[in-house]
Amino acid sequence: MENSNKKGRRIALYIILAVLGIALLAMICYLLKDNKKVLRFLDVLINSGGYVKVLEGLRNTATIAILGLVIGIVIGTLIATVRVIPKYKLLPRVLNGICSFYVGFFRGTPMVVQLLLFYYVMLPLMGINMSGVNVSILVFGLNSGAYISEIMRAGIQSVDGGQMEAGRAVGLSFPTTMLNIVIPQAVKNILPTLGNEFITLIKETSVVSFVGAADLYVAFNMIGSNSYEFMVPYLVMAMIYIVIIMLITLGIKLMERGLKKSDRRN
Repeated sequence: MENSNKKGRRIALYIILAVLGIALLAMICYLLKDNKKVLRFLDVLINSGGYVKVLEGLRNTATIAILGLVIGIVIGTLIATVRVIPKYKLLPRVLNGICSFYVGFFRGTPMVVQLLLFYYVMLPLMGINMSGVNVSILVFGLNSGAYISEIMRAGIQSVDGGQMEAGRAVGLSFPTTMLNIVIPQAVKNILPTLGNEFITLIKETSVVSFVGAADLYVAFNMIGSNSYEFMVPYLVMAMIYIVIIMLITLGIKLMERGLKKSDRRN
């Protein structure tokens, strides 16, 4: 039964990929037939310096997503640790309430709202002046931390409870046991989900233009405006995103394969 379900999902995936491939091929054939669109795009991209904007947008997209993920992992790990520690004393209960509010806020509001709120309201009220890229890194990190906290909490809870008991039995403190024994095993369990979070951050960078940050969307939108033709720029932009996501997916699979090999050696 399980094999038949896997076979059915594989067939459905092949059908979807075939449809997408046919649609992309038809689009390319249409553009080659009307090559004036392509020539206008190449003129703005190369002769008018549009490639500089594309490289800047690609750099900002990667910077926001990568640093946002790093900040999210740090915050998410701290929150997950607070959420799983025993609540016998007052301080853990207070911290748990704060973390619950934090997670609820960032998971309950859209990314665009968070960007606008920080850029136009919260940071100006605190007298802090930050560029659009830096605000985007901050907000993406805070947003990612809320999601990663739940991912990390599930990963920690998936680790056998005997690991914590063994660490405490040999004299290690709770934080040391969590940091050196439990969390590394949890990260191994949640690696695919962390990869999905990174992919989500890459795609969501398309909204940072709301706070004046120049990403890939801004770059190709500028090229479309200057060439008076948006079909080719947007198609190329979509292809770049697809290539980025495919490279990330490949990297995650290679990391998973390496971790599985280490498990077999042990």
